[in-house]
Amino acid sequence: ADDGFRDKATCLAIRRELFRAKQWYQRRVRANLRERSGSHFGVGSNMCFDSCIASPEESAQKAKSSEIDKMIVSDKKTEEKIVKLLLLGSGESGKSTFIKQLKIIKGAGFDENARAEFVAVIRSNLLQATKSILAAMAILYIEFDTQEAAGESKKIIQLLSDEAAEVAGVDGIQISADNLGAVSKSIQTLWQDEGFKQCFRRSKEYQLIDSAKYYLDKAAEILSPDFHPSEQDILRSRKVTTSIIEYMFDIKKVQLKVIDVGGQRKERRKWISCFDNVTSIIFLASLSDYDLKLQESVTTNRMRESLDLFATILQYPWFKKKSIILFLNKTDLFEEKILYSDIVDYFPEYKGEPGVAEEGKAFIRSMYEEKKPPPHDGPDATHIFPHFTCATDTNNITKVFKDVQEIILRSYLNEFNLV
Repeated sequence: ADDGFRDKATCLAIRRELFRAKQWYQRRVRANLRERSGSHFGVGSNMCFDSCIASPEESAQKAKSSEIDKMIVSDKKTEEKIVKLLLLGSGESGKSTFIKQLKIIKGAGFDENARAEFVAVIRSNLLQATKSILAAMAILYIEFDTQEAAGESKKIIQLLSDEAAEVAGVDGIQISADNLGAVSKSIQTLWQDEGFKQCFRRSKEYQLIDSAKYYLDKAAEILSPDFHPSEQDILRSRKVTTSIIEYMFDIKKVQLKVIDVGGQRKERRKWISCFDNVTSIIFLASLSDYDLKLQESVTTNRMRESLDLFATILQYPWFKKKSIILFLNKTDLFEEKILYSDIVDYFPEYKGEPGVAEEGKAFIRSMYEEKKPPPHDGPDATHIFPHFTCATDTNNITKVFKDVQEIILRSYLNEFNLV
């Protein structure tokens, strides 16, 4: 389906090029005919010029040109009826998870074939999380609590070295079916070890996927030969977005085109190709990123990177007067983390009480709202609509998206002066 959307856009571009070529051809034909005809045609003769002297080939070309004109007009009308929603945000903010929720809420969800495709992704996420923690234990000088766990760590490292086919992205680690049982035993033993858990609790000091605990708790099920992922398993899976992907949904008899783009620094250069004719933007920011470092730069705080990115986007001329929907995402992880990781250690300007989630959320929301450029009021103002979200919670996203639908449709109607 994604290829179909891209093909449609390509087809429209080709038609436009054909239309321009047609105009150029007609001008050349007219000029040549006038040159051959000399002074036989008077001032008013252009009215019958085409029908009087056009050859059969020229008449056929004119008919094709007329058909192209009609298709261009038709395509333009179709495009005007599509609401274009662009998902932006830094890496791992939850954009792809939000798309999965829309498939559940507005689409057909995930059929058996789709679920089967996620088995490899989920297993890879589990293996990647295990590998990341083991690597961090060596860097942070954390010892295993038991000899059994130390022995199992060597086994799993050897298995991953021998049989894992590692490619770019966290979804690239795989293990053969014959070794599922051995890997399952090793991971379960490691997850019971206090040293391994201690390293997990220090995950802000290295890169670890958000779903690590969820998948480690379910290791036995995930690595069983007949594993059948649930919707929650799929929602928590992580696969790096390295291309521009478009999805179509229907909301209140209007077609909604949602565009998901990669959030890593190297992927952002592709964003500008999606900026034209955008109705609204959803910018996703992870609340739990306040104490984490950027994967691409270990000296850069993830939330400060997100704030800078948000400020830059608000300055773009494409988005003046547009509705900017701000999803302050991962409330579940934030509410757990704030109990032991104080915001003031990373943002000294924070004046709230340590460990109080509501004060922390209000502070973070204010930092994003302060990035709004002038004018702050009036018809030329950019409007920001903040929402606290948990992208893995279908009930939460269902409720939030009801409000978002109204914002998007209102923006669409205003753009075409329909209200």
